[in-house]
Amino acid sequence: MSEEITVIEEMTDDTNESGDGKRRGKRGAPAQKKKSAAPASELEERVVAVNRVAKVVKGGRRFSFSALMIVGDKKGKVGFGLGKAKEVPEAIRKATQEAYKNMISVPLDNGTIPHEILGEFDAGKILFKPAAEGTGVKAAGACRSILELAGVRNVLTKSLRGNNPHNVVKATFKALKNLRSVDQVAATREKNVKGLRIKA
Repeated sequence: MSEEITVIEEMTDDTNESGDGKRRGKRGAPAQKKKSAAPASELEERVVAVNRVAKVVKGGRRFSFSALMIVGDKKGKVGFGLGKAKEVPEAIRKATQEAYKNMISVPLDNGTIPHEILGEFDAGKILFKPAAEGTGVKAAGACRSILELAGVRNVLTKSLRGNNPHNVVKATFKALKNLRSVDQVAATREKNVKGLRIKA
């Protein structure tokens, strides 16, 4: 009951002089409700890297921060984002929002990737291979975070070149975007799915 009384008091304080009960914003227009941009609760977030950047000016140094974030639901959807701000929490918030906008779908085959693939971006180059059940995620750093949040349980990876987290993340996402499931390949070639399966 106490909560309902509080809400009624707030509404009555914001009513206009005409007493029509409508909340008014600037210039007498009805105030619009803000849409909450809160992401789904099942998505998990991880910080990959936070860098401090110093800009030398006449009065001294000005510091700013950049954050690289990964978000995923562990069910085949994952995204990354980069945010920059004067404070670390604000940079992480911006990076998280950007990651939600850049989410991609990753085709999975019994907890692993459908086929071998090579991801390359700038100086980063990573090889991905499907693995049997029980192998686990054989990866490190940013690549491991991306694969785990994407829902990959078994995979073999090898970094062939570069260790910059930004290049590693982009090379990993480039490889995941180019993955094709058996059904997608069969539909493209207009063939039966059984004919595309590799016999062990």
